[in-house]
Amino acid sequence: MIGLILALLVIWLVLTVLGFVLEGLFWLAIVGILLFLATAAYGAVKRRG
Repeated sequence: MIGLILALLVIWLVLTVLGFVLEGLFWLAIVGILLFLATAAYGAVKRRG
């Protein structure tokens, strides 16, 4: 499960960087940031339990 969460974090990070690099895809950066934070929070909650 941790491997899946780490893989998702990497994917969201890549999407965020692509969104910032390609100016026309700024919305992709915003979505990537939101998904990265949500996945990190989910991983933190699951790890505690």
